[in-house]
Formats: sequence, C-alpha cells, structure tokens
Amino acid sequence: MARISVDEGFCKGCGLCVNACPTHIIELDQERITAKGYHPAHCIDQSKCVGCCSCAVMCPDVAISVWR
Repeated sequence: MARISVDEGFCKGCGLCVNACPTHIIELDQERITAKGYHPAHCIDQSKCVGCCSCAVMCPDVAISVWR
C-alpha cells in the first residue's frame, strides 16, 4: 500500500498535484493556511493511492513524498 506525505513548509498550494493525480485523492485544504499563507495540498484517502508518483513529479517545490 502506498501513501503520500506533503511537507507544508514547502507546499505553496499551486494545485499541480491535484491535476496530476489519476485517482483524484489530492485536494487543497480550504480550511487550513500554512505559515506562508497558502492552502496546502493533502490526501483525502490514502487507501486509494496507487503509488504512481505523478503528484511528486509534478510538484515544483519537491513538497510531496510517496512511500510504498
């Protein structure tokens, strides 16, 4: 089973990972704001992560790690 983690210190809420995810399990958290003022990305259902790494590859700030 794969899972992702987002380093909110680096995430600027650009949303590229949201569009890249083939299983549509990543979204921007509209209820939280990081110290830098961004809505961070987060996974809404880790059990559906297929470990494809599309989100991590798309992230321009290297804020996403994929664990398998």
